[in-house]
Amino acid sequence: MPARLVDRNPVVPSDQLIAQMVPPAMFDDVSFASYIPDPNEPSQAEAVRKAEEFSQKVGKIRSKGSKRGLFGKKAPATGLGLYLDGGFGVGKTHLLASIFHSVPEPKAFGTFVELTHVVGALGFNKALEELSNHSVLCIDEFELDDPGDTMLVSRLLSELSARGVSIVATSNTLPGQLGEGRFAAEDFMREIKKLGSIFESIRVDGPDYRHRDLPPAPDPTSEDELIERAGRIEGATLDDFDELLAHLSTLHPSRYGKLLDGVQAVFWKNVHPASDQAVALRLVVLADRLYDASIPVTSSGAKLDEIFTEEMLAGGYRKKYLRATSRLLALSRFAAVG
Repeated sequence: MPARLVDRNPVVPSDQLIAQMVPPAMFDDVSFASYIPDPNEPSQAEAVRKAEEFSQKVGKIRSKGSKRGLFGKKAPATGLGLYLDGGFGVGKTHLLASIFHSVPEPKAFGTFVELTHVVGALGFNKALEELSNHSVLCIDEFELDDPGDTMLVSRLLSELSARGVSIVATSNTLPGQLGEGRFAAEDFMREIKKLGSIFESIRVDGPDYRHRDLPPAPDPTSEDELIERAGRIEGATLDDFDELLAHLSTLHPSRYGKLLDGVQAVFWKNVHPASDQAVALRLVVLADRLYDASIPVTSSGAKLDEIFTEEMLAGGYRKKYLRATSRLLALSRFAAVG
């Protein structure tokens, strides 16, 4: 009998929240050398050069210091800033993880959403204290969906930069969204007013590699087949979709990664469109953690690209929902051929 995610109640000690901010396992072995620029996209080779140059400078920031302050103590040099602007699937996260791997400890890596969850769980002052001794903070998929979150993170980054922490961020720009609603470098610089002067913006162009020559998303399986397949895979979990959604509402999103520890595959019965925005946003976080861990997803009921309704996709969280759909479909393809 497969285990159920709804029976798990993971606890992440507060002192581990920062420590677990590392790149997803799929980026454990990436480097600048393993990024293969598209010869038709010269911005990619330039981005690799700039990212590598940034990493070399980060290691020197702490040792430089600046003018002496009160009581003769040396004040830290201001941290550097790099912003990688581009669409999905052009290798921005690969470059971000390469920067992380090449700079001195301590260091932290997380998505914008993860960072806001950590700050929410620890409190602003504690998060600032924990991160202030880091050489770099890498933020993947910086988002402007929530003005409150943007202001919170802007303040955090301003104070960290003043304490010598270097910051790298990537955008979540969607291909084809070059007009209204597109999140690009100018939006980032406008919102992070206090930090604008330290950030160098680098454009990374190219097609989404994840969608090259991929087959269509598989159809949902029957419930009987779903149960039978889940029973054959060691480490699989099998959950009713509504029960899983209810369980997610009882857990802080910072615990979703821990929820999936040791899971080899997930199976969802009776999938259907999310009932409201709060439910949908919890599913976005779960989809991110599943993708980070490369956990295959198999389902019965509605198709995985129908979880987020047209009304949701027309709203302010469109980019989150499209990213989650892309990731769930990628994981379902993996399940179909695995």
